[in-house]
Amino acid sequence: MTKRRNVWMGGAMAVALAVGVAGPASAHDADEFGPATLTGFASLPALTFVPASEPSGSLLDTAPVNGVAAPWDDQPVQGFSGIVKNGDGSYEVMSDNGFGNKANSADFVLRIHTLAPVFHENKVDVLGGINLTDPKGYVTWPLVRKDRVLTGQDFDVESIQRAADGSYWIGDEFGPFLLHFDRTGAMMQAPISLPGVFAPENPLRGTTPNNINSSKGFEGMAQSPDGRKLYPLLEGTVAGDTPGTLRLNEFDVRAGSYTGKHYVYKLDDPANAIGDAIAVDGHRFLVIERDNGQGDTAKTKRIYLANMSDRDKDGAMDKTLVADLMNINNPKQLGGFGKTFTFPFQTIEDVAILDNQTIAVLNDNNFPGSAGRTAGVPDNNEFITLKLTESLNADRRFLD
Repeated sequence: MTKRRNVWMGGAMAVALAVGVAGPASAHDADEFGPATLTGFASLPALTFVPASEPSGSLLDTAPVNGVAAPWDDQPVQGFSGIVKNGDGSYEVMSDNGFGNKANSADFVLRIHTLAPVFHENKVDVLGGINLTDPKGYVTWPLVRKDRVLTGQDFDVESIQRAADGSYWIGDEFGPFLLHFDRTGAMMQAPISLPGVFAPENPLRGTTPNNINSSKGFEGMAQSPDGRKLYPLLEGTVAGDTPGTLRLNEFDVRAGSYTGKHYVYKLDDPANAIGDAIAVDGHRFLVIERDNGQGDTAKTKRIYLANMSDRDKDGAMDKTLVADLMNINNPKQLGGFGKTFTFPFQTIEDVAILDNQTIAVLNDNNFPGSAGRTAGVPDNNEFITLKLTESLNADRRFLD
């Protein structure tokens, strides 16, 4: 696969990219960016719960995991799998389906939390949040709760974008489905299926065999700069596709349907997975790619710039390494770490663009199951900011 980086430019270069033809190489083209620098570190303790919420974890084994035993009196604030900027220093982050699978997450309430990192104190404030619900009955199959508050047995939510009207588009893995919620967290329309793709948990597939594996649905989802298109990215390969290739699907928001177009993201290794995907402009995306290791076994934790307008002979998007999360410069030794900082978590599922050279990255701590920072200790939810060595030249609408 080509590893050339195409810097966004106007005029002839923009036209060339729009038709999929690479423009002339510039003096700034490179195979990859240099090592990123840690500019902010904040941490939310693993044992953080939503105050005065409902009990959770009753379907987990009561034996302690990383020293923490279930159940709990409240809902944990954990498992961040998607992030949206609020523009005021706070962020909305979405917990995933709970405790790892459909069977053990019926008492985990799906929720969008509002967080604010306080970098000078190395902490994260939890400011509130909303639960996801289906009060009007758009979901036609049985839900866990009669009050139609959604749980981790109903959907496995993994990616999120906010529309101009304040509503949320959320990508699910059980369908995979696109889900549309208003600003209060209430579902606005029936779940939207991806034509021809079925996860094992899909309640609508009947006798149709699944053609993606469990937990391989819409892990990432980008939104076009004008908000008219969504690009949900599957985490797993569809049966019949080349192993290690993932479909980036195009959805027309105004039409309310898929366009039939999809692009291909190729993993470095078919055993890898993606953690998030967001747009940089109309044709480029930041994609988190990771292996399944943690701690000493973590090797591949990377953020790539993928370009749908620059594809190899097999149709896969060009990839440029933007940040190696296992090799981050830390000259100020932020967070009490050494001069080389690593992000050695099993699942890293959140990236946001703060400015043309700064991104935010968060882990999913799989509470209480992951222990990437310290063996035997449940991971905290860490919120870091990184300065890149090159400009992303992002669409200005993503810099507000």
